[in-house]
Amino acid sequence: GLYAPSAVEVYGSPEIKSLVLTKEQIKKKIDSVIQASELMKRSGFTGVEVHAMHWGYLLDQFAMAITNHREDEYGGSLENQMRAASEIVQGIKQTCGDDFIVTMRLGLKSYISGLNKRNFTGEDEKGRTLEEAVRIAKILEQSGYDMLNVDVGIYDTFYHAAPPMYMPKGHVIPLAKAVKKAVGIPILCGSRMNDPRMGEEAIEKGEIDGIVLGRPSLADPYYAHKVEMGRPDKIRPCIGCTTCCYKIFDGCEHVACAVNPQLQKESYYQTVPALVKKKVAVIGGGIAGMEAARIAKMRGHDVTIYEKSGCLGGLLLPAGAHVFKEEIRQLVKWYIQEIEELKIPVIYHREMDADAIKRLNPDVVINAVGAHAVVPDIPGADHKKCKTAVDVLANHLRIGEKVVCVGGGLVGCECAIDFAAQGASVTLVEALPEVLKATPMISPSVRQMIPDLLDHHHVDVKCGWLIREVNDRGAVITSADGKTSQEVAADTVILSLGTRANPDMKEEFKGSGIEYYTAGDAQKAGNVYTCVHSAYDIARMI
Repeated sequence: GLYAPSAVEVYGSPEIKSLVLTKEQIKKKIDSVIQASELMKRSGFTGVEVHAMHWGYLLDQFAMAITNHREDEYGGSLENQMRAASEIVQGIKQTCGDDFIVTMRLGLKSYISGLNKRNFTGEDEKGRTLEEAVRIAKILEQSGYDMLNVDVGIYDTFYHAAPPMYMPKGHVIPLAKAVKKAVGIPILCGSRMNDPRMGEEAIEKGEIDGIVLGRPSLADPYYAHKVEMGRPDKIRPCIGCTTCCYKIFDGCEHVACAVNPQLQKESYYQTVPALVKKKVAVIGGGIAGMEAARIAKMRGHDVTIYEKSGCLGGLLLPAGAHVFKEEIRQLVKWYIQEIEELKIPVIYHREMDADAIKRLNPDVVINAVGAHAVVPDIPGADHKKCKTAVDVLANHLRIGEKVVCVGGGLVGCECAIDFAAQGASVTLVEALPEVLKATPMISPSVRQMIPDLLDHHHVDVKCGWLIREVNDRGAVITSADGKTSQEVAADTVILSLGTRANPDMKEEFKGSGIEYYTAGDAQKAGNVYTCVHSAYDIARMI
């Protein structure tokens, strides 16, 4: 059953009320935590973390007035609301000894305006305020907890709890600083802490005592080791895409990472030396091409990348042009550095067709030529005011004061948010009833945050509307039922209607004696996850 301290709305299903825990059930849960801690000590661990007073989990619910309406010893005053947490640490210490370390994961602010109601700015907080968090931290210290591991947010506002790239790095540090001033035990800070220099600076200033790495350690399990080596530039960056969260909610067997295909599969999904060394031609220097070249080279193959432009990166370059896409830019930089350190030749300004590739006489061809932007067949598609998102972002084009973004997928929404944040008046046009409706692999935090960002930056979102024409005045749009039409004034109309894979050459290589593979967007338009994973799959098996 869905138990809670009191009968309150269930997350995601406000029409359902939670069952109320009895005192006997509370005692049983406390005893279970104590017994689990004893098992951990017998297994050789020096301590445990009670991962429960954040994200709206049970101890979190006990410690918030909005979810705890009890009138017994586990409700009422904050001290009573904290009783279960206090009894847990006291029981663990009594069973495992005072030298057994017990820490608490503590959420410092809920960012809700009510149950199942998100609060973007945190103003008029109805869950836990920072002031309450400071009081709670003091009680936890007095109860015997040895350290606090802090973050923010609950499931109701998941983009604060598991923040995507749109959330500023280090967003919890100012709150953690306030708690550290109030207690004498160490304060560790998690959530968007994937910048070692930022973490080091916060520690040096005395704002926190250490950092906690979750998703960054999934992207690169050697994160701490590379910092210790003095090579933070070697860290494969977590891009804040929250694919790992999407995979968990999607019921995936494994937690997955967009940039680390080996995650949780290291024992059987290794990169091993190739038995036969081959000459490999990688056509296209986007992310799929770079990943394929990197892995093939690490396995001992003779690899060359052929890129039609003058730089590596492909569609990651326009994708990383937004202010909030720093990690995408870092990923491009990391790949280029890896290509250089592996001494993989890159032939620039070389657009390759099948005949040109065959003249190279390679053993293997990996086609990673990517995808191109979809442009609708409408009047004015070639108008000077009409641009694709790729063109605008890649070439840093001026967009003017009034912008119409066509397409409510991730790219269109990001463009609308970025340009509105820069001061433009933005209208977002989407044919479906809501934004992100047709976008695959969207995590709960992104699905929550994008609409709130659109609202926060005053983007005029028109769902259920289609683009019909671009003219001198702007864009003509019509309702999905075709009954209503209107003209929206615009200096620039930006098309974000998806991408389509560039033409494949596999038919031209049949019978050639050359192994031929297609990776990334050239196979099917996707995202960083699909590009990296498809390229890795190919390169590890050549």
